[in-house]
Amino acid sequence: MKTISHPAFQTASGASVVRLGQGTWHLGENHSRRSSELAALRCGIERGLNLIDTAEMYGGGRSEALIGEAIRETDRASLYLVSKVYPHNAGRANILKSCEASLKRLGTDYLDLYLLHWRGNIPFSETVECMEELISRGLIRHWGVSNLDTSDMQELIQVPNGTHCVTDQILYHLASRGVEFDLLPWLESHGMTAMAYCPLAQYGDLERGLIGNRGLTAVARRHQASTAQILLAFTLQRSHVIPIPKSSSPTHTEENAKALDISLTAEDLAELSRDYPAPTRKTWLDIV
Repeated sequence: MKTISHPAFQTASGASVVRLGQGTWHLGENHSRRSSELAALRCGIERGLNLIDTAEMYGGGRSEALIGEAIRETDRASLYLVSKVYPHNAGRANILKSCEASLKRLGTDYLDLYLLHWRGNIPFSETVECMEELISRGLIRHWGVSNLDTSDMQELIQVPNGTHCVTDQILYHLASRGVEFDLLPWLESHGMTAMAYCPLAQYGDLERGLIGNRGLTAVARRHQASTAQILLAFTLQRSHVIPIPKSSSPTHTEENAKALDISLTAEDLAELSRDYPAPTRKTWLDIV
């Protein structure tokens, strides 16, 4: 089982966090899918996928409430719960209220990791000060950011305690590799992880184009795997990247978990790169 070596990514019980998380964007929004989504989350926990990511934005808190129900009978100390705060709530006026509301919906008294969802108008210095205060109150164990590019990260670490940031959650998948040029190397050199959201490019025409790609299909056939598993294996090849795919059924969760057993070869990576080459210059950070 691939785990995260960064010391901040350990559960309260001291167990390692598996390098494949469970994303929950859009989960909890449709009551008719609730049973399947609960089963998917519980299946992931049973398979050892103990990192679960959410946000106060997701479904207006319904995603957090769904997770709270899914983990009710689970040992909290074995889990690694991540949530995010809206940029307009990431200051002295609202962050405590936002954090406590997320905790209530999740049914827990602390978050393992709390992220600034994207950059807003509140200064980094104020947000970092607030994050550190939440740590001192025991409401969160660590903090990080999301959707910040290299220049943002460079600015962040210049403010007091800015280096305490442990992760940047970003869009990253085979067809969106711009972060490989500078952001991923920068994060690794500063001892920070990258959490990859939408690692399966789970939206619109791009997803359909990827799934039907000839090179991707050929690599999947060699490994007797699905194309989705190869997409996850692609992000897992980097030791400091944690993909967090969404799943709304136990079947999909099981399929995702099996990607942890796939090791791509140099030949595989070369084939994947023919249609989706690594970047040769700086590009703006992709965000969805």
